[in-house]
Amino acid sequence: MKIYTKTGDKGTTALFGGTRVPKHHIRIDSYGTVDELNSYIGLIRDQEINQLYKDILIVIQDKLFTVGAILATDPEKAILKNGKERLNINKISDEDIVLLEQEMDIMNQDLPPMTHFVLPGGHQTVSFCHIARTVCRRAERLASALNDLEPFEANALTYLNRLSDYLFVLARKLSHDLQADEVKWIPEKSNKLYKAL
Repeated sequence: MKIYTKTGDKGTTALFGGTRVPKHHIRIDSYGTVDELNSYIGLIRDQEINQLYKDILIVIQDKLFTVGAILATDPEKAILKNGKERLNINKISDEDIVLLEQEMDIMNQDLPPMTHFVLPGGHQTVSFCHIARTVCRRAERLASALNDLEPFEANALTYLNRLSDYLFVLARKLSHDLQADEVKWIPEKSNKLYKAL
């Protein structure tokens, strides 16, 4: 089986259902950014971290494929002539969202209260997590814009919102586990530093 089809050589691609759209279409940008996010989560999973986190991240990667499939489906072709859904897979459930919330609550038990914004960094693994978080926010912004134009299942958008929160808490928990410095953003102290330089 050949990987290249040449069908996209003129800057178009097919949605699930066959509709061809430009590769810069917001729908493509949305699920392409979800794919980018999934790749960064794979990078976090490849680090030396607790196996439980790795297991949760695999579940998240699976759910992101579901979100991507939802975003890649042409709404005008979502229902087949026989009345069944074209995308015949389990969608994002309330339980999928609750899992992220429960995991955040568990991780937060070990963390000091948030009193300031935190500067991303402190350890390479933590930095990967922050990159994934910001890509997740971008995916959410694009999906939100798409939803305004062509609404899709609400739980898919909610999942991206909750996932960005999860990735932030995971970054803090990894900082804690790895005994990395968590640098608070305190503008007054930053100004003194600038003056010293």
